[in-house]
Amino acid sequence: MANLVDFVNNEFVAKKDFPDFNSGDTITVYYEIKEGEKTRTQFFKGVVIQRRGSGLTETFTIRKMSGAVGVERIFPVNMPALQKIEVNQRGKVRRARIFYFRELTGKKAKIKEKRRR
Repeated sequence: MANLVDFVNNEFVAKKDFPDFNSGDTITVYYEIKEGEKTRTQFFKGVVIQRRGSGLTETFTIRKMSGAVGVERIFPVNMPALQKIEVNQRGKVRRARIFYFRELTGKKAKIKEKRRR
């Protein structure tokens, strides 16, 4: 049964080519919003807190500050409304899930940039 599910996932689900990103990276996600008959593109720019799951069920959580309020949004990787993902900055973190980032404010909430070799 598991082989059949894997076969259907590999054959019939269209995979999009997004750049590699991990937790701690600052990314911009462009996605489509339908309002009535109109569609428009909106973006969400923030820090990736976690990546979770694998295959079709993979999701990632982004956090941004809107004024003094933190806003988090969970995006499925295979969401049809996702148009593109841009990696703005690579972050240097030691954990895969940086939930401690929610409590940090000010200079402590800065993530160091990963140096390229």
